[in-house]
Amino acid sequence: MENWYVIQVRSGQEERILRKCRLLIDHAVLHDCFLPKCERMKKVRGHWEKVEELLFRGYVFLISDDVQALYHELYKIDDLTKLLGKHGEDIYPLYEKEVAFLKSFGRMEHLVEMSVGYMEGERIVVMEGPLMGKEGMICKVDRHKRIAVIEVEMFGKTTTAKVGLEIVAKRT
Repeated sequence: MENWYVIQVRSGQEERILRKCRLLIDHAVLHDCFLPKCERMKKVRGHWEKVEELLFRGYVFLISDDVQALYHELYKIDDLTKLLGKHGEDIYPLYEKEVAFLKSFGRMEHLVEMSVGYMEGERIVVMEGPLMGKEGMICKVDRHKRIAVIEVEMFGKTTTAKVGLEIVAKRT
């Protein structure tokens, strides 16, 4: 059975560690290695452009069905801070609800696409995109930066993530 694991790395080193994992870890042990990302709009030289940013800075996600072999293979990678979910000799994967949450966000692999919505008073209504039906997760909206801060259960705790949300209208 494939399980999802997370390693914590220094912020800014995610892409480098991802490449090393893909290159050095035995492919029989590591089924997939990825960085969840989100689309958002960013102003570049005066124009709005769609860009991809990390959903969780400082973390690399791994999928494996042999955690002990994976743990030993990770010794090949320098600069790892720690494998999350390790308690003594036991290593626990992400909870099923955390994996389901990550899978629920995108048609594209490991990418949370932009959502589009409108404000009705103080209430946010998402018309399209992965936040549709998940408005209750939104704890803050920055209309000028076109992002929504969502509260999620991840890594065994409640944390926040920024995702793209275009508010196209404000109704009273």
